[in-house]
Amino acid sequence: MPVTKSAAKKMRVDRRRTIFNLRFKRRYKQAIKKHIEAATIETLKRMYALVDRAAKKGIIHKNKAARLKSWGAKLMASKTSPKPAKKTKGAVKPKKATKKTTKNKKADKPKAKPAK
Repeated sequence: MPVTKSAAKKMRVDRRRTIFNLRFKRRYKQAIKKHIEAATIETLKRMYALVDRAAKKGIIHKNKAARLKSWGAKLMASKTSPKPAKKTKGAVKPKKATKKTTKNKKADKPKAKPAK
């Protein structure tokens, strides 16, 4: 239990802020889930707005916000863009023959300088 009046007030304020932060956290997480279900421009915009606001208010770190936004954009791109056609295994080109040369390793080393 708090001893001073200021400690009691701090406890009340913290309790209110915790409730607000959890409510806000739930909102941006729901926006992410909706974006996973149906990746559209509208869900992406809503997710961006909520994640940015959460980062601005200090509920999540700004790097986490950037990571979530990047992930959301990649998810959107993967769900909306047509997938490239698979390459068929047809005639395989033969590898070029390489000529290995062996060099005298002692000849490549610089000679030691004579002592004075």
